[in-house]
Amino acid sequence: MRNERELLSGGDEIDLIELVQGVWRQKLWVGLVALPVIALGFAYVMLASPVYEAKLYIQPPSQNEIAQLNYGRGAGTGLTLLSPKDVYTIYLRALQSEAVRDQFFRNAFLPTLTEERRGGSRDALYAQFNSMLKVAQASKDMPERYVLTANVEDPGLAAAWVSNYAEMASDRAKSELLSGTRSDISIMADNLEQLIRASRASAGNQRADQIAQLKEALRIARSVGLEKPPIISETLSSEVSAGMNGSLTYMRGTKALEAEIANLESRSSDDPFIPNLREQQEKLNFLRNLKIDPSVVAMYQQDGAVSQPDKPIKPRKAIIMLLSALVGVGLGVLVALGRDLWWKRKVMNLGTPT
Repeated sequence: MRNERELLSGGDEIDLIELVQGVWRQKLWVGLVALPVIALGFAYVMLASPVYEAKLYIQPPSQNEIAQLNYGRGAGTGLTLLSPKDVYTIYLRALQSEAVRDQFFRNAFLPTLTEERRGGSRDALYAQFNSMLKVAQASKDMPERYVLTANVEDPGLAAAWVSNYAEMASDRAKSELLSGTRSDISIMADNLEQLIRASRASAGNQRADQIAQLKEALRIARSVGLEKPPIISETLSSEVSAGMNGSLTYMRGTKALEAEIANLESRSSDDPFIPNLREQQEKLNFLRNLKIDPSVVAMYQQDGAVSQPDKPIKPRKAIIMLLSALVGVGLGVLVALGRDLWWKRKVMNLGTPT
């Protein structure tokens, strides 16, 4: 074994046995340094407030859950059908919006604080809230699946937060979607109503034109003294009658023309004579009375139940105590080696002749 002078002269080799012996000689200092560090770790573990984590997994709604949104849509309406993906995209936009997060911050987070803490920096409180409630993709393999995570000291509050936040985003997204859907339906109904008015006006104008044409034909028939349509032969009667239009309308005779004019002038409504009018009226009535029940429309689908956590995720007592012990003993060993080296130098100095 090398003597103490060789050890202090800084040789190339380190004698582990000598180091261990040095630490053993100063073992009291190892304990004096390690125990306070371990005690600090133990105090933190005992005094730190536990933090509980609740999670809620979200995925797109089913086709049945958005069925009412497609009433009045589809082929021939000018409005495309809404898919679950369309609805879910609107929901995700609301879920990640600052508007919803700020609303939840004011309505759910701030009321849990004391009056003194609420009077602090709002930016600091908002940053704290953002660290407690997070929205993220659940996995890269399923990009449509999201997870809401709340880390709160109260386990019941953690479970309530994720559920309430998901519903708050749903209410906002649903309001936006239903407002747009109602607007689309209202515009379609207005256009259809305008088409019906235009068809009625056109039918009225056509009837007035027809009356004017018949009156002109009546004047011609009277001028030639034609009271009844001429019958050329029994076989040609129907053909001639069918051709009595345009410039030959007068050939119907005065009696037929007078009767037709009187009938057209006394007609109270042109509706029965407008093509597809009843179908358009039924469609308009359907659109005007269409009501979408928000309670049967789902903006998202919850994947699994949200249960109240029963085990805190922080502090991690075992890991903290293990780290405290390792740090404390490590610092104690360093102090012990330093003390032992100082003691050896002191002994050497005392033994050196002057």
